[in-house]
Amino acid sequence: MPKKKFYVEENETIDQCLSRMAEEGYAPVRRMEEPVLRETKDGVETAYQRIVFEGRS
Repeated sequence: MPKKKFYVEENETIDQCLSRMAEEGYAPVRRMEEPVLRETKDGVETAYQRIVFEGRS
């Protein structure tokens, strides 16, 4: 079973991402959140959390 990661885009809802997965023939098997980091004068901080779904066909 091939796996593929789907990222919830900035202008997209979770439901829209799940619909996009279904259109491509994938079903969600895992939801993850990845931190998106940015550099500041004081070091590195988390800008936001990006939602990622792992799908299987």
